[in-house]
Amino acid sequence: MMPAARESLLDAAYTALARRPWSAVRMVDVAAAAGVSRQTLYNEFGSKDGLARALVRREADGYLAGVDRALATHADPRERLTAAAEWTVTAARRNALVKAMLTGCWSERLPWPTLSAVPSASPVPAQRRADGPLPSPGDLLGHVRDRAVTALAVPGTPAADGGDLAGTCELVIRLALSCVAAPPGEGGVADLVREVLRRHQLA
Repeated sequence: MMPAARESLLDAAYTALARRPWSAVRMVDVAAAAGVSRQTLYNEFGSKDGLARALVRREADGYLAGVDRALATHADPRERLTAAAEWTVTAARRNALVKAMLTGCWSERLPWPTLSAVPSASPVPAQRRADGPLPSPGDLLGHVRDRAVTALAVPGTPAADGGDLAGTCELVIRLALSCVAAPPGEGGVADLVREVLRRHQLA
């Protein structure tokens, strides 16, 4: 199957999920919305759970790509981290799957694929499967922290300073996650992050 057709199927699944609980989403409807046969859908994903895993993985990848874009937005490292925090809150508000992955709170409306790896006996070719472990909230936090450290680290910085940077980056992402669970008041996440960074004296 062409990558564009696979994306069309994932888009159709995402759109269906926005309209009804995952338990009510039918594979035949997803296939029809994407303009392919139901057999083609099964050939690509193996099962409804396989489709769910691929959809969750795509949304996780999309969220992390947004983090990378946010971290490349400004020259000022404080504003880079602020942008990553704002993106985290925005992405979670817009995308129920991203919110569930970040918080670990999966509602009954959402697919709930197992996070652990699944057996590889599927007839679906390995390059198209999403059999590997899906990211837990801790995994995602670690990915974002590591991306932030890589984006902000200054070459030749002592290891101890690198540890401080990692701690500050993790603190900012955890602050963003708290704003996902309990939206902040006026000023939003940006003001909270800037105050934390001011106190931590991130250059």
